[in-house]
Amino acid sequence: MRQALISDDRVIDELKKAAAETLTIDVATIKADSSLVKDLGAESLDFLDINYRVEQAFSIKMARHFIIEHIEEMFGEGTALDADGRLTEKAVKLMKIRLDAAEDGSGFDSLEPGMDMDALPAMITIRSMAKGIMDILDTLPKDCPSCGKSAWKTENETHIVCGACGAEAVYKNGDDLIKEWLQKTQDEHKII
Repeated sequence: MRQALISDDRVIDELKKAAAETLTIDVATIKADSSLVKDLGAESLDFLDINYRVEQAFSIKMARHFIIEHIEEMFGEGTALDADGRLTEKAVKLMKIRLDAAEDGSGFDSLEPGMDMDALPAMITIRSMAKGIMDILDTLPKDCPSCGKSAWKTENETHIVCGACGAEAVYKNGDDLIKEWLQKTQDEHKII
């Protein structure tokens, strides 16, 4: 269910703020389509810090593993990466479906079988990260699990709480969402 309490723009703004604080750069220099690696200079540890800041802002749990790792775990070693650490055709098909690659301007539309896995982090943009966060936020249940009422509201523009009992919203975590999506996509498309 698509929640309407926190907008895409709000998520992008929070991501820009998290990236600016982590990378000690001016938030005004960050665009939605900025590559965290190529444009902003992020390194692998910076991604952890940005994820932590976003988790705190929205009270969510981001994915700890990239889609490639989940493909390998669920469908077997060698399904997503060949012996040389290069993307397989199946992995590219799944990633393009997941990331709506041709439409978001993230750079993921340039994914090709045979690419080195190490090229993937440079394709991650503020916008592509925001999509993952919105996917998590969109798991907001219709009714509050604590009181059963449908009275969600936002606090501080980033936290969703029940207006009836004050309970914080509970969401699915990023890794579980990726796994659910992979299973559903495999069932529908038979890619693997």
